[in-house]
Amino acid sequence: MAVEQHDQTVIRRRLPLWAALALSLATVGPTLAMSGNGQGLVGIVGKSVPLVFVIGLVGVGLVAYGFVRLTRHLNHAGSAYALVGGTIGPRSGFFSGFAMLGAYVGFSIGTLALTATFVNAFLAQLQNGTDDPFQIPWIVIALVGAVISFALAGRDVALIAKVLLAIEGIGIVAMVVLVVVIFANGGAPTTGLDLSVFSFEGVDVSQVMSGVVAAFLSWAGFEACASLGEETNDPKRNIPRALGGTLVLTGVLFIVVMFVQTVGFGTDAAGLERFQTSGNTLGDLGNDYIGTWFSLIIIFTAICAAFGCHLATAATSGRMIYAFARDGFGPSSLAVLHTKTQGPRRATWLVIVLALVANIVCALVGWPVMGTGNAPLDAYFLFAVAGAVCLMVAYFMVEIAAVVFTGSRRFDVVHGGQGRILGIALPALGAIVIAVVLWFNVKDATDPAAAPLLGLYWCALGLVLAVAASKIAARVGRALSAELDLPALGKELDPREPVVR
Repeated sequence: MAVEQHDQTVIRRRLPLWAALALSLATVGPTLAMSGNGQGLVGIVGKSVPLVFVIGLVGVGLVAYGFVRLTRHLNHAGSAYALVGGTIGPRSGFFSGFAMLGAYVGFSIGTLALTATFVNAFLAQLQNGTDDPFQIPWIVIALVGAVISFALAGRDVALIAKVLLAIEGIGIVAMVVLVVVIFANGGAPTTGLDLSVFSFEGVDVSQVMSGVVAAFLSWAGFEACASLGEETNDPKRNIPRALGGTLVLTGVLFIVVMFVQTVGFGTDAAGLERFQTSGNTLGDLGNDYIGTWFSLIIIFTAICAAFGCHLATAATSGRMIYAFARDGFGPSSLAVLHTKTQGPRRATWLVIVLALVANIVCALVGWPVMGTGNAPLDAYFLFAVAGAVCLMVAYFMVEIAAVVFTGSRRFDVVHGGQGRILGIALPALGAIVIAVVLWFNVKDATDPAAAPLLGLYWCALGLVLAVAASKIAARVGRALSAELDLPALGKELDPREPVVR
């Protein structure tokens, strides 16, 4: 995408509906979500993992409605923070952007650890039948991944993104095949197709609601197509369609696949323990029901999805840090674009270093312990859930923005007041659902380093900054709304130099 400054024309490529849909689908990463997000839930809700995803889909659906309502009239590269900033105000946009930054940094840390988990799961499958398969120390894998990520930082990764999307497509096809095979086999011999997984049997509401954050984590990035609002053909129609299409496709897929995984392992104690301690659930089930070769295909796609997510979230975090820094919030050394790579390489490097350091600390001190029995998987859940809490706070702000917009005079001009009741009620309900889920996750937290609390600490810091440094926050909020989709300018910029679109 080329951008020329001052009074010259901004040339942008017009994207069709399928491109926006593909971006959101690739960002969600179904293979990654279904291979690594169920294990952490088993210890909380037992066999009711599919129920958590049903409730999660309802919550995410309400959030999606808020995005749909706003993107019918406001389309911008800044996504959530731009929608909030353009509706409520720049300081609110700053707070939303700060929360989103926490989410993406958390995801970058966690997916680096998850990549190591999947690599060792792949090695274990290569040695199928071996009682003590060779494994590489997971921090070594994370270090190699960080080095590769460091080398790619700030570059145009469009080709890499296309390859990863193609691999993700293979993973989705493999999941569908696995679903059909497990259904045909009637699930695990011991418990069969146990439909009680959709009930509260054996768990209470508090436990289920505590697990919904992990379900939200699986849908993280569904709104990515909103960042293409300035590039998509007929965005007021196609962006909402892409949002809805992503949610429908992934919603059906996630609920069905989580059901199949739960009944595939079995809903008895032995089956749930194996589910919880699996290094890659789809890979293990593929080996059980089809064969080692099929398992290797699924795990390989999961490795690519996990590392691709690390690359994408590190790049997005770097762009956000760049945007913060160039408007006075952060060191000016981070507010430059590299001449050769034409990207915010320094800022992205910072994120990668943070991800590696966080993983090294986890490996050295044996923290956290999340119940999976797999150290890198535990690290993934800690940082990913903390990031998901930050993401939910940003989503909460989008719901509030949708309510504010629907109640505004601008809505009257566009719609003549039609649809106002529904346009206020659904986003308001979505905000309530998010607040309830967050409450159930923190009300009984006794460990000050619990994952949901880490996410809330970050958001609280953003709120303090938005109030204490209101002028800077307002300036950064406007910049996030206007400049986050950073162009390849091909030169070093002064930190205060504006980009005219």
